[in-house]
Amino acid sequence: RRSAPVGTMATCSVSKGCFVFKSKDSRKRQRPVTADLFIKGKAVSENGRLRFSTYESLWQQMKAETERLQENLNEKIFDSLLSFIKKSHIQLHSKQNDWSYRMRCCEIPTAAVVLGVNVPDHEITFQSLSDLLKKSLTPHVVCLQGKECTTVKQVLQKVLMNLMGGTVNDKEEDEEDIHHSVHFSQRKMHCSMASLSGWYNATTPKSTSDSPSKKTKTPSLGQEQSPPIVIIFKDLESFLPKVLQDFITISSNYIQQLPLVLVFGIATSPITIHRMLPHAVSSLLCIELFQSLSSTEHLTSVIDKLVLTTKFPFKLNGKVLQVLISIFLYHDFSVRNFVKGFQLSLLEHFYSQPLSCLCSAPDEANTRVQNLTHDDCELIRQVPSFMGYVEKQDSEKQIELLTNDQYLKDDVQKLLLDLHIYHKNYFPVLKCLHVTTSSLPKYPLGKQIRELYITCLERNIWETEEYSSAFQLLGMMSKDELVCLLQKCRDILKSSKQPKALIDTLHTLEEFLTRFQKLDDIVPVAEVKEDEDHKKSPRKSLQEKTDLYQLQKTLMEMKTSRRSKKLSRFEVLRMEVLEFLDKLVRQYLLPPETQPLHEVVYFSGAGTIRRHLNAAPRTALQTALSNPYYYLQNEVLRSEGGTITNTAPDICIVYKLHLECGRLINLYDWLQAFITVVNAAEGKDPDKMSNGQVDEVLHARFIRAVSELEFLGFVKPTKQKTDHVARLTWGGF
Repeated sequence: RRSAPVGTMATCSVSKGCFVFKSKDSRKRQRPVTADLFIKGKAVSENGRLRFSTYESLWQQMKAETERLQENLNEKIFDSLLSFIKKSHIQLHSKQNDWSYRMRCCEIPTAAVVLGVNVPDHEITFQSLSDLLKKSLTPHVVCLQGKECTTVKQVLQKVLMNLMGGTVNDKEEDEEDIHHSVHFSQRKMHCSMASLSGWYNATTPKSTSDSPSKKTKTPSLGQEQSPPIVIIFKDLESFLPKVLQDFITISSNYIQQLPLVLVFGIATSPITIHRMLPHAVSSLLCIELFQSLSSTEHLTSVIDKLVLTTKFPFKLNGKVLQVLISIFLYHDFSVRNFVKGFQLSLLEHFYSQPLSCLCSAPDEANTRVQNLTHDDCELIRQVPSFMGYVEKQDSEKQIELLTNDQYLKDDVQKLLLDLHIYHKNYFPVLKCLHVTTSSLPKYPLGKQIRELYITCLERNIWETEEYSSAFQLLGMMSKDELVCLLQKCRDILKSSKQPKALIDTLHTLEEFLTRFQKLDDIVPVAEVKEDEDHKKSPRKSLQEKTDLYQLQKTLMEMKTSRRSKKLSRFEVLRMEVLEFLDKLVRQYLLPPETQPLHEVVYFSGAGTIRRHLNAAPRTALQTALSNPYYYLQNEVLRSEGGTITNTAPDICIVYKLHLECGRLINLYDWLQAFITVVNAAEGKDPDKMSNGQVDEVLHARFIRAVSELEFLGFVKPTKQKTDHVARLTWGGF
């Protein structure tokens, strides 16, 4: 037993033991430097540090961009909530004596905020709302979660401890101190609304609204002196209905003494309130509904700010982006988790790609290219896209690129600049194509721009059937619809910082719009006459007497003349517009794999991202048990498929043996097989065991391994035979 200094710590125990005392400055322990972990095992440490610093800088910019976007998206609903809370508070303190006031004096102002099923994002939203309320309206804000409030007493404790300063959620305190402070706080305070009312009246200055001379200023003065108490139920569906009903009933009796305002966070539908609360309880609430932006629209905004931009050089290839979007759509609808997956992709790119140090702004990238070492130049020469680029050059340039480092650096600078220009042209044209095709019936190229972007990343978009059908539908558009689409494309090009090539495109679009405006001023008289001639000539030929051969010949001529009918001026102009758009797509929406050195900025590890974010626990468990070498990387454990390695851990041996059994497994036979394998590993002869007695150590090891398999869900006891266990899993490895 370890003794402690007198007056500080003491341990009273009659048995031997190990006692752990956490030091007061445990939070000051030095954490390992992340950069050292990032470059661990890498040969070129300077390159690793540069890549890590680039990653940190780039991620901080992206994080700030997402936070600004989150604030802008929440601004509208937060302003509405603040206005609602202010008005509810003013109405509560207005000394009106009319019928409406008497009817609503016992109703609690309640804001029902429908946030959607993206539950992981709710925490950020309510934290931002709580900070905004504390900053601009009231310091009395309490956030409650259903898992922490299973009884009315716990709800009241949580409210009182947060409002009266008894909170114990300080992570820096020692666990023992927290334990004592919890009991101390709960023992001192009486958990009731009466205690809260007394505390509020004692700490809040009384309003002077009773003075006749200041009666006109009552609302504003009351608002300043009596801040409301806002209680936020983050996950309304997680609360027990009985607890919620009792708390609302109790609170309604104190609404005239306490300016309570409730905020319900709803993930499903507003009808949830009426399902959880009977009419007698819901009638005590004055509910107003607030609808937040849908998570899919939020995701579209995030993709537009992080992916479809040249502000950040890092890009995802089609497969990685498809993995992240699939996890979003089929798992949780969480934009927060999508951003985390994007951050993981960024980290993996800078960790696994040695040339990712060039993934930066063009000016900074040019400086870094000139500082490349000979080894870095050799890495560039081994990049697949650069090798393809070299093969297309003439023999003299090939020799220079493969032997002259300085010549290579100059050429790499040019290629990185071309890649940047490629992206500056790519995204405006992509948005123009999306605007043009997103309103077509059945959305042949996708309703969301992310769908079109993934298709463009993976293949030549103009070679797909969907692209052909989209342009066929565009060929049947009316003049007004086509003009509207051209105006949207013009606005997109104007809003973006156009390169020189897109400036000419903008001028061409404006010319098309001008020509469409002039169409109404021209009356095509000659075209009408020609159409009449075309209509008359076949009829004349049909009026004459003719045989079957002549009739067939005449009908073929009519069909040919109908096909070769002269188009109107609008149809000709419409065809020119579509040909122009098709030319833009073929010129600027080339897949990134066609660009040299695209590996510098594009991350393509879709398998890595899927393995980290969309894990399969059963597959990983079966892999670990059947092939422990996969995770332990110990050469002793390497074995051929299907064989049982006698040096493997006990649970792996037992697992492999149980795969050879049927639905019921005899424990004694299983034990004998286990002993045979283990004795072979230890060099013992299983035939020389004394009188068939089992070694107690081996018996204990077997029991432990079987218990672990039972815990993992592979076997279970059965009542059919007491000395057997039932197998629960089939197939797999």
